[in-house]
Amino acid sequence: MIKKGVTLRGIEVFEALAQSGSVAQAALATGLSQPAVSQQMRNLESAVGAELLDHTRRPMRLTSAGQMFLRRAGAALTELRLAQSEVSVMDLAHLDELSLGVIDDFDDDLTPRLATILGDSLTGCRFRMITAGSNELAQMLRAQSLHMAISAQSEVAPEGVVEYPLALDPFVIVAPSTATHTAQSLLTGDTELPFLHYAADQLIATQINSYLHRHHAPLPARFEIGSHLALMAMVARGLGWAITTPLGYMRAARFHEAMQVIALPDAGAARRISLLARAEWSGPVPRDIAQTMRRLMQAHMIGPAVAQLPWLGTSFHLLEDQQ
Repeated sequence: MIKKGVTLRGIEVFEALAQSGSVAQAALATGLSQPAVSQQMRNLESAVGAELLDHTRRPMRLTSAGQMFLRRAGAALTELRLAQSEVSVMDLAHLDELSLGVIDDFDDDLTPRLATILGDSLTGCRFRMITAGSNELAQMLRAQSLHMAISAQSEVAPEGVVEYPLALDPFVIVAPSTATHTAQSLLTGDTELPFLHYAADQLIATQINSYLHRHHAPLPARFEIGSHLALMAMVARGLGWAITTPLGYMRAARFHEAMQVIALPDAGAARRISLLARAEWSGPVPRDIAQTMRRLMQAHMIGPAVAQLPWLGTSFHLLEDQQ
């Protein structure tokens, strides 16, 4: 039996505090007032009989008990959000046709779930879903062969396209678990471990190279790998290190034991994942699909990643659209 005082709202507040370390940010994330956030946290800690956060630090940090509780409670919230996503049926029955592109980052898990949810809602509609890289999806939008696409966003949205932001996906370093190098020594090339590049024609490669040019010297391209999972496998085998994102790291779950994730020293380096819709499609349909995708990302990517790596909580998070 769950102890009296352990509530779903209290666990959601705890998760928000664990991710942000700030009562003000947790209040924004949960829609509660700051006093209500503090009260929910007091009630939860009283109910479980342990201090879950170190309230004397700014930002607040998880205690050892809090880390253990977050792993279990986060898994429970993930299952609840999954249930919510899978029973959400959008009002799309009026559509005659929908062509949707999805970034291949989501092939393993999120795209099949989204396809199932949309399939339940698109009665009598000709539905086409493809997966591809972000650059290819942007070209298809410009050519009007897609109605909308979920992809990483370049600096400027294509002309005639409305953006619905989904999540901020920060850049991180992945290295072999046995490596003892610091982020700075890797970024300056002051190690024997080579840098593994994404293929130059991929948007993520362009974004990483732009980051390196702004903050550090460019690193030699001894290895250039087009397959994300192949690149992660090379890191896990100790053949080099790479810059990727939490979404990329979570796709490579089979290699996690042989890899470590290191924060970049420059805060704010990230890519934006968005739903892009041709202007004539702006309105409730892309908004509904975007909101469904946010729930899926939180349940299957962001929540599990932050539970595993709590320091990601301030940088790996959902974005609400301003439409």
